[in-house]
Amino acid sequence: MPKVKTNRVKYPEGWELIEPTLRELQGKMREAENDPHDGKRKCEALWPIFKIAHQKSRYIFDLYHRRKEISKELYEFCLEQGYADRNLIAKWKKPGYERLCCLRCIQPRDHNFATTCVCRVPKNLREEKVIECVHCGCRGCASGD
Repeated sequence: MPKVKTNRVKYPEGWELIEPTLRELQGKMREAENDPHDGKRKCEALWPIFKIAHQKSRYIFDLYHRRKEISKELYEFCLEQGYADRNLIAKWKKPGYERLCCLRCIQPRDHNFATTCVCRVPKNLREEKVIECVHCGCRGCASGD
């Protein structure tokens, strides 16, 4: 008789330390996804989702790269399981992108004149002082701010 395969995931050591925070953020994400978006623009309905996804990725990035509180094994596990955005974290490691809000803000194909988003402009160079990114609702993620 063949063995029955189960889809149980083996959690690495240290998972119990970060699990409550990740579960809380997943709950917030579910609320944001199910939240009614009456009276909001189509893009504004997605802003809370982008914000929470950024928050989850930043939490795991800080634990591994800044505070060094989790192991490489746990960090890789979180990336593989989709708890954090691998591409966004890769950009955070590069100079000039330390405060990047989302990947859509640096893709030239999503903007007029093939440039980056207005939230990437440093605050001292802006004509308008209060702006919001159309894609994610960011108010400024330039490294020089």
